[in-house]
Amino acid sequence: MIINSLSRHFKEGAKNLIRNGWMSFAAFSAVVVTLAIVGVSLLVALNVQQMSKYVANQLEVSAYLQQNLSNAEGQKIEMQVENIPGVKSVVLETKQQGLKQLETELGPQYGDLLKGLGTNPLPVTLIVKADNPRDTLQVANNLKTIPQIASVNDGAEYVRPLFRVLDIVRNIGAVLLLAMFLTAVFLISNTIRIAIFSRRREIEIMRLVGATNGFIRMPFLVESTLIGVFGGAVPAVALDFLYQYLYQISGGYFYGIHFPLISVNWFVIKVTVALLVLGFVLGFWGGFMSVRKFLRI
Repeated sequence: MIINSLSRHFKEGAKNLIRNGWMSFAAFSAVVVTLAIVGVSLLVALNVQQMSKYVANQLEVSAYLQQNLSNAEGQKIEMQVENIPGVKSVVLETKQQGLKQLETELGPQYGDLLKGLGTNPLPVTLIVKADNPRDTLQVANNLKTIPQIASVNDGAEYVRPLFRVLDIVRNIGAVLLLAMFLTAVFLISNTIRIAIFSRRREIEIMRLVGATNGFIRMPFLVESTLIGVFGGAVPAVALDFLYQYLYQISGGYFYGIHFPLISVNWFVIKVTVALLVLGFVLGFWGGFMSVRKFLRI
């Protein structure tokens, strides 16, 4: 009995989409356009977040051991550093690797000068990364307590401003996304209300002939929910194809800078689910609130 009733309400709601062509189309168009704007905002927000994480994850601390320590002694200190709380990884750079890196950076014109030094003056170096990039300076302070470490380059003059900028970017993105969401709620719910308001006489007639509130409400809820779901599906599919195209032509990186974009599969999942759920919720809520107004006694 319940299944038959639900089937009947679903069929009536689907028929109403066609029966009330222009108003349904107007509501559907409003949902598509508004959720498309929300989807674009989500696209930008996700990639800005991805860029922020990428930048933060590049932070590392260079710990220079005392110059007289050998590579073997450096390996022992490396094991000690690995046990420091908050340390994600430690890479040991030997004296020979450091000298080779210096030769590469200075260029061949300084090759003879470096060879004339005789002994290698560079210390063994430990490249340390923190589990949480925001703990980089704390990890650097812990490294400074190890006696065998002569100096630590923590880049404090860059780390603190970097996180301030990342926090500002994240907060601005969150505010803009929230603003777009509230705009979508307002536009979509009011458009659906207008569509149902145009059929208030139909609701009044159904009440006069003795139809229950639930019997009257369900077809309208199905209709508004379908408008919301289909209105979310269209921009979701369009944005998925658009993002996949942009990802391919850019090679997966922001133009001009070597920051990786969020992967296509992950973007498709997030955007599709977000727009479908948002369309469903807004469609159902808009229909429920609109019909409720006419069902009050």
